[in-house]
Amino acid sequence: MNNVASIDDLSKFLSSGDWKPTFSDAILAAGFKLARAKQITQATAEILDTGDIEVVSQITDTSGNQEVTTIAFWFENDQLQLDTSCSCAVRTCCVHSAATLEHLSRPHRLEKAFGLEASSEKTDAKASQPLQTTAPELAPPEPSEPEAPTFHLDIRRRPNDDRVAWLPEIYATAHVIYQEKKFTLNPAGTPLKNRNSAAETTALNTLYALDLLPGAEQPPPSLKKLPKIKEILWAPNTKEWQPKLYWQRFHHEGITALEKRGWKVTVANRFDQKPLTFKASSWRAEIVEEGKGWFNLSAGFEVDGEQIDLQPILASLVEYNFLELTENLPHDQEFLIFLADGRGITLPIGRFRRILIHLGELLNFKFTGKPIKLHKVEAAALCETLSEDDPNFNTPPAVEALAIEHSTFNIQHSKAPPGLQATLRSYQLEGYQWMQFLTINNLNGILADDMGLGKTMQSLAHILAEKDNGNTLPNLIIAPTSVVENWQREAAKFAPTLKVVILQGHDRHRRFDQLRHCDIAMTSYALMHRDLELFTSQAFHLLILDEAQHIKNPDAQVSRAVRQLNAKHRFCLSGTPIENHLGELWSLFDFLMPDLLGTAETFRETFRTPIEKNGNQARADALAHKVGALILRRTKDQVATELPPKTLIPHLIELGSDEKDLYETVRSTMDKHVRQALAMQGQQAQIVFLDALLKLRQICCHPSLVNSSPKKYQTSSKFDYLADLLTTLKQENRKVLLFSQFTSMLDIIEAHLAEQGMSYLKLTGATKNRHELVDIFQQGETDVFLISLKAGGTGLTLTAADTVIHYDPWWNPAAENQATDRAYRIGQDKPVFVHKLICRGTVEQRIQQMQAKKSTVADSILTASLNQLKLDDDILTSLLAPIEESL
Repeated sequence: MNNVASIDDLSKFLSSGDWKPTFSDAILAAGFKLARAKQITQATAEILDTGDIEVVSQITDTSGNQEVTTIAFWFENDQLQLDTSCSCAVRTCCVHSAATLEHLSRPHRLEKAFGLEASSEKTDAKASQPLQTTAPELAPPEPSEPEAPTFHLDIRRRPNDDRVAWLPEIYATAHVIYQEKKFTLNPAGTPLKNRNSAAETTALNTLYALDLLPGAEQPPPSLKKLPKIKEILWAPNTKEWQPKLYWQRFHHEGITALEKRGWKVTVANRFDQKPLTFKASSWRAEIVEEGKGWFNLSAGFEVDGEQIDLQPILASLVEYNFLELTENLPHDQEFLIFLADGRGITLPIGRFRRILIHLGELLNFKFTGKPIKLHKVEAAALCETLSEDDPNFNTPPAVEALAIEHSTFNIQHSKAPPGLQATLRSYQLEGYQWMQFLTINNLNGILADDMGLGKTMQSLAHILAEKDNGNTLPNLIIAPTSVVENWQREAAKFAPTLKVVILQGHDRHRRFDQLRHCDIAMTSYALMHRDLELFTSQAFHLLILDEAQHIKNPDAQVSRAVRQLNAKHRFCLSGTPIENHLGELWSLFDFLMPDLLGTAETFRETFRTPIEKNGNQARADALAHKVGALILRRTKDQVATELPPKTLIPHLIELGSDEKDLYETVRSTMDKHVRQALAMQGQQAQIVFLDALLKLRQICCHPSLVNSSPKKYQTSSKFDYLADLLTTLKQENRKVLLFSQFTSMLDIIEAHLAEQGMSYLKLTGATKNRHELVDIFQQGETDVFLISLKAGGTGLTLTAADTVIHYDPWWNPAAENQATDRAYRIGQDKPVFVHKLICRGTVEQRIQQMQAKKSTVADSILTASLNQLKLDDDILTSLLAPIEESL
């Protein structure tokens, strides 16, 4: 409860009618009619031990049928809430509940239900006091007031007599006792004079609240000729309970609840409905190695000589919403569940919460009769939990080395290998040690450091150390074509003792005979499937995928190819392992450690859909816990504190009137085409949509890029703005990297630079001498380096630049950050300024706003990304809206 309620709070809530939206109009009307007919024969209210207000009412219809309604009230978020339960067939939010609330909303009815006097003076004084967690104190009885009775419930088993075989197997009798006099507690009768009717009514309501109903002594109509039993017999409400289950729960909870209220409860000797009891001394758990890094968990306990496996227990706990129900309960308290055969068993809350939370995260709370299969990483984490509950638990030798604390491996510190011709920074040394640790323990992982933090250096150190440890097999590195040459240069500079063979180029097959004798073989993704047969014939020690996002599509040819390679250990290097959606992370782990994240379908059901569509943070945390130890992610802000500041400068540019007219003409036409395609083709209309965005972006860059635009567009507002900006930067002696996705736009800019006599270089997908251009720029001999985003976003070090211009920003911030990191990386000693040119009110600005609102799902796992775009009316309205609309 957020605060303590008072009778006045409840009175205001009832009189205000705030409770009425809980019911339909028809139920309200029927309930009002029932209340006016005065068919509510009794209504009592009390405060439970939990602090909730509970009202119990009896409703008797004209035929004599009786229903019992229970309504609970409590404060939540400073508002009074209610929940109803009734013995009728409707069960909840029924006409009887509505009638009860209508009845209580009338003057003095609520005070009477609490047993308070109806005089205004006494009512006002009591209503101003907060309700306590105990029953309200009644006014002192007058001398003539009847004495307070005691109550007795006697639980019996049916006699072994065929004449009463129709009786419930187990039933109860209830009595009220005044001094030495004992009377049957009769729900239909009126207490005699000098009997305490209020106390007896409360006692009857207590039995109703425990789901006990009177009348079990009445034989079926076919047996009416039998003598009637004179006692009133109470039995479970069979609409709610199976009797066998009920009496076990009653033994566990009901007896204690009655005794707290002063009842005496006796149980017949033949009452054998006591639930089983868990004994910690019988607990057993064993993790058995299955092979290839996988283990089976076998766990359970013994009750009365019978072994009970853990799996069905956990399945029952999930069905009972155990974690939710026990969240605030003491850990030494017991919780009752029922086994499949109907037997109840009480379990200690603390122990089973720990086990269910840990195994539930690993198995998505889906427990079957099959053995629990665990990967080595999961087994190591679970051993810590099992050891808490079983001091005699022996950790299997295969996972004993994996000391896990807060989902992060304790890395054994070791020095950099002597053959490395460089000094590793502290975080690079940690990364190298992390790779060593995974390899020693036959695990694979993702080194996901930011661009420019030295993933290549850490990998070379690891290769050198493995060679020093006696490895004689070659190591294979696969990278984008443009990055292979960079690996060759880095290896020659920092690890000159390693024998390197480059397996790309038209004459590469001549060098395959060197494969078995080298330390490092390097090839590109583009050639992998072509040379797959040659590579699969050779075993490798380490298989390293650089820019591993190239296998983000598990069905792509290159992804299928790399999964077939034979290597003892595998690593992925990528600053952006999640660019669009979590399925890309699954693809990387399907290469690294197949089955760790299940099949693509189970991963989608278990993680992708709950996280990406439903924003389920618990599932995101579970995924991070599952793979967190296998991903090492450091950002520049965290580790490269020596880097100078980076400043992002957005430039909002107003289109000219002619450009606006062209933009609007194309926009309205394409908007119509996209909506038509979406109506006919569904998500396949994405091709039409992307074509529309392409044309609108080209207009923003330069109208001449659009094939259908008139030749009168010889310039553009953005291009003119860029020309002025480049002039200013030239005067400031800035060194500029200028990125665009459109090579035709780079051609226009190139012509302008030549005309202005500014020195420049240009790199696109057609460029062959990439590293010669890089060397020239790094020597400081060039003002502007024109680079296509796709060709120059990775594999280049251009720290001579102090300015980056994104001429046409796009919606994948990871790609933009990679491009910016050509300049903003280790070795940069100057502040870096990043300029983004954005046309105001256009699709460019709208995309930037989408970036600002993007999902943080990937951030919670390892990196920033934008979720995969899915076409709907909101997306179309946002991105294809008229330029005049204010943003």
